Amino acid sequence: MTIELDIEDLAWAALDLGALADRAAAATLARIGLDPEMCEIAILACDDARIAVLNADFRGKPTPTNVLSWPAEDLAAEEPGGVPDLPEADFTGEIALGDIAIAYGTCAREAEEQGKSLADHCTHLIVHGILHLLGYDHIRDPDATLMEGLEIEILGTMGLDDPYNDFDGP
Repeated sequence: MTIELDIEDLAWAALDLGALADRAAAATLARIGLDPEMCEIAILACDDARIAVLNADFRGKPTPTNVLSWPAEDLAAEEPGGVPDLPEADFTGEIALGDIAIAYGTCAREAEEQGKSLADHCTHLIVHGILHLLGYDHIRDPDATLMEGLEIEILGTMGLDDPYNDFDGP
């Protein structure tokens, strides 16, 4: 598996984001039925200011968010709650899935508010971002149910709690 990690915000040094991303991607891709060794993902580890610009440029929302995804191709199912198509390898045998941006400040704040470790919360957001690259979404209720179920299952295989359970604040 190739994960191109671009760390723009030095605050990410507090976390071994590369190892975390490798683990999250391997678990997600294996669950979906893709060989992780064939897949390529680019991750931008940035700050809130940078992700706010990206969010404004690509979604028209000029505010920070935790994670953004740009799929290499549209794999979404047409039917609500349907399973997206699997991506196909190019002529080199590789599958370029797309790009993810993740913001340290928002992630750290959310983790603290939810009483979770930063590593666990970032793992969840990377799984979430990769599922978006694979055509999963949460805009329609049936799609959200499918995507959240997969997130819970994948994180469970990694020994992490259900991120959608109510949490006891700090």
